[in-house]
Amino acid sequence: MKFKDIIYEESGGVARITINREKVYNAFDGQTVEEMLAAFMKAGWDSEIGVIVLAGAGEKAFSTGGDQSAHDGQYDGRGTIGVPVEELHAVIRDVPKPVIARVQGFAIGGGNVLAALCDLTIASENAVFGQVGPKVGSVDPGFGTAYLARLVGEKKAREIWYLCRRYSAQEALEMGLCNTVVPHDQLDAEVEKWCAEILEKSPTALAIAKRSFNADTESIRGIGSLGFQALKLYYETEESKEGVRAFLEKRKPDFRKYAG
Repeated sequence: MKFKDIIYEESGGVARITINREKVYNAFDGQTVEEMLAAFMKAGWDSEIGVIVLAGAGEKAFSTGGDQSAHDGQYDGRGTIGVPVEELHAVIRDVPKPVIARVQGFAIGGGNVLAALCDLTIASENAVFGQVGPKVGSVDPGFGTAYLARLVGEKKAREIWYLCRRYSAQEALEMGLCNTVVPHDQLDAEVEKWCAEILEKSPTALAIAKRSFNADTESIRGIGSLGFQALKLYYETEESKEGVRAFLEKRKPDFRKYAG
């Protein structure tokens, strides 16, 4: 498969998947996610690959999630129209290799969810984490909420989603949203170091460990499937559409007029 929205590279047992949409802060649309799925499938079951690194191009963003400007901001039960978000979340968990998120800038919205879902997250001191869903008439009713609570605790996860604040790399580290924070100019070296350590380990043992970790939270997949079906109905309401309109018009949304 020829890739347009991502860069796929293999070297020394490491597969690197880089979202290459720097102009939109590495936000993803349907094609981007389809390409990421293909790349994860290629790397995940290649015996020559021992670890996968997920990254964003440029200096500004790891990813800012679904591209709100695509498809007029409309959605279906699988995420943005034409975007199989559930499948992307699943493949990150299902590939029998550790997946490392390399976060150099903004990991916001769906980008924050991707970073959280990766087995390990290595962040630059310039990284910024957070959610925006309720600000734009959206939410992630699966791994982005329930699994996040496993990482940072129930109270903090609710704060992240209810208030939509942004958190520094150091704050993310303290709450358990990333594994380590390094100076920006040392990010790639740190990622390489972690990859090298993983490649020294038994791939079968790592695969079993990953399956074992996942088993404890696998019920969230079912919650997400149910939630995304409900979300489809919500996205068809004027309340949700108001969030997208406000985002595109660069104004504050007025959700309260639709309450009740």
